[in-house]
Amino acid sequence: MTNDGIPSKWLEEYANNVTKLIFASVYSMMDDAAVLKKRGYIMGGNLGEGSYAKVKSAFSERLKFDVAVKIIDRKKAPLDFLERFLPREIDILAKVNHRSIIKTYEIFETSDGKVYIVMELGVQGDLLEFIKSKGAMPEDIARKMFRQLCAAIKYCHDSDIVHRDLKCENLLLDKDYHIKLSDFGFSKRLTRDEDGKIIHSKTFCGSAAYAAPEVLQGIPYEPKIYDMWSLGVILYIMVCGSMPYDDSNIRKMLRLQKEHRVHFPKSKNLTMECKDLIYRMLQPDVARRLHIDDVLSHVWMQPPKPKCVSTTSVMKNGESSRTECDHKPNHKSEVQVSSKSESKQAGHSRLEVAEGVGKLGEIVKPDNLADDVVLPQFENTEI
Repeated sequence: MTNDGIPSKWLEEYANNVTKLIFASVYSMMDDAAVLKKRGYIMGGNLGEGSYAKVKSAFSERLKFDVAVKIIDRKKAPLDFLERFLPREIDILAKVNHRSIIKTYEIFETSDGKVYIVMELGVQGDLLEFIKSKGAMPEDIARKMFRQLCAAIKYCHDSDIVHRDLKCENLLLDKDYHIKLSDFGFSKRLTRDEDGKIIHSKTFCGSAAYAAPEVLQGIPYEPKIYDMWSLGVILYIMVCGSMPYDDSNIRKMLRLQKEHRVHFPKSKNLTMECKDLIYRMLQPDVARRLHIDDVLSHVWMQPPKPKCVSTTSVMKNGESSRTECDHKPNHKSEVQVSSKSESKQAGHSRLEVAEGVGKLGEIVKPDNLADDVVLPQFENTEI
């Protein structure tokens, strides 16, 4: 018996168990390093770890650059994950190929039940870390990055693939700060009925802060439309530096979502077009929520037009002809704010969108969406 009244046998047993866990962890690391070494990878540091999976950095001797290796231990993983989610993830990762999606270089499995997924490394970290460090983005920077993300989602949706876990933590940044969509752990290929209609999903996927109201309510949902809500949350975070809803109180959050309340901080001075796009993606009515082509064709998503300069030319008869560039947009504003929108309701201002005002422009093809991102100094904002 110790001075604290704890039986010595219990302490001894506890110490033995801790020692076993430490040795098991060290052995596992040595084992992973040996396996990767045989495949031509020199294992580096730890990038993340869960109950049955971890992500390591490694240097590829063949590719001559660093990669990320996701290691999944089948012995520790739940049966539902092994039977449903892992096969889907492996199938989709092996087939997707888009410059705004993390590349998968190799997938292999060992005889002891470990799956190794070798992927492109997001050397600049993820979008959440970036925004926590730099703060809210200016709209022109956010537009370029968001277009890259939307190009990846369009590629997936056109292939009947849905992500179902879109969030800032799953958006990695390469050396040039280009968006790279990652983590397809909840992704799936869509199935359709005899009439070609998409069969709704019932599985709750993703994080509550990014989840659409129909998902939070446990209503069978159209997965593509679910992805669109999450995109709206992501764009809000990019330009505001904070979450659109407080997920510490799910019931209150759901009520605000269903009432279509979106509060935009006045200090951010967001353009009406930017607020309109976010508001339309955070639409609780799934029949009215924007699809990916609608987002890509939205006025805010179009590249800014170059500044126009007035010119004067002399015609043959000696008369001068002055040509003025039109600085005004060819469309009406997508958003009209009524006096109601300026009033505070439960701490949130409400944005009123006029129905049928303005037309969406032409759809921008994803191939034209890889803009170089030049990063300015952002304001520091807590998230």
